[in-house]
Amino acid sequence: MNALTSVAHKDQRAAENDDYRRSIRNWLAENLPAHFRRDSSAYRAPVLDEQKQFEAAMHKAGLVGVAWPKAYGGHGLSLREHLVISQEIGRLAMPESVNSIGKELAGPIIQVVGSEDQKQRFLPSILRMETIWCQGFSEPGAGSDLAGLRTKAVREGDEWVINGQKIWTSGAYRSQRCLLLARTGTVEDRHRGLALFAVDMSLPGINVRQIKSIDGKESFCEVFFDNVRVQQCDALGEPDEGWLAAVRVLSIERATNRMHRTWRFENELQHLLRTCRDAPVLAPLLKESDYRRRIAATLADIEVLKAYVEGVVEAISIGEAIGARGSLYKLFWSEAHQRFSVLALEMLSKAPVDAGPEVANAIARFNDVYLLGRSETIYAGTTEIQLGIIADRILELPRVK
Repeated sequence: MNALTSVAHKDQRAAENDDYRRSIRNWLAENLPAHFRRDSSAYRAPVLDEQKQFEAAMHKAGLVGVAWPKAYGGHGLSLREHLVISQEIGRLAMPESVNSIGKELAGPIIQVVGSEDQKQRFLPSILRMETIWCQGFSEPGAGSDLAGLRTKAVREGDEWVINGQKIWTSGAYRSQRCLLLARTGTVEDRHRGLALFAVDMSLPGINVRQIKSIDGKESFCEVFFDNVRVQQCDALGEPDEGWLAAVRVLSIERATNRMHRTWRFENELQHLLRTCRDAPVLAPLLKESDYRRRIAATLADIEVLKAYVEGVVEAISIGEAIGARGSLYKLFWSEAHQRFSVLALEMLSKAPVDAGPEVANAIARFNDVYLLGRSETIYAGTTEIQLGIIADRILELPRVK
């Protein structure tokens, strides 16, 4: 391909993306309920059935499972189309998916290590919102250090007997399956002897307890496994492949999943600015040098994140391995988003209690953003873990002895 052909190809792809983007934007404008939008005065938290129905409709419209193979319920397109969809979803203050673990973690890992039977059984039902998944990785004594987990899986014929405890298992109370990481060897084996399972959450011996977090919600759970018998047909990959599969899951999570949150971050900034401009008591803040500097820094953070996501998609599209680079995004996004949440609440706190419904709605939204933001440097690997990965695998720095 010569230079002129390459430019023409890019121009053609850009035009196709524009048409594709318009179709997505139009569908969302016509089908997204007003009360789903967190930046709207009509907002109310949608109930589970509402979200499941809307997400199933998104799949039928081609907005979910876009890069999954058609054989398993997907639409057989590329990661570039997935990025366009993520951008358009992120630009709207939509609720997060109630099946993000299924779509973004369980589904991709099953496509890599699952048998053909498992792909047929599990993948289409994820996209149709018939099966909601949770992720059973973290334990009370093994959060970011998954190699220290103690949940035990012992093979007995065609079954695995599982005993142990998981914690911070988001959405376990509403899930039908759990992507479970368990130990088949000893704790001293560390990375060896770990296995992945697609555990049916209705099995005898599973006890789910919800945990109330600082935002008053009870999405986090602890899950107890007491002699739970899992069929061999629900074991994902080989028994000693669990660690490699888990690392692959986490690299997927950090590199390409939830790409929409960069554009959702931009939506949040725009919501804050719009609220301040429209409220006479807050408008003067936009002229103060300290706030102007911090707003500009936030905008710069967002542009850096956009460039990273778009660069990763392009790299993967031409066959490059991403590996540890996902930790760069996870680290930068979580810390930048935390800084922004502090800024948003600080500015909105200047408004009196009777500032009007739009200000009240913004305060409620950014209070939730702030409280959730406290966990963003913890889940999917703490800041310290990300720094260690960057030091070891990207910078190749020597370990301290």
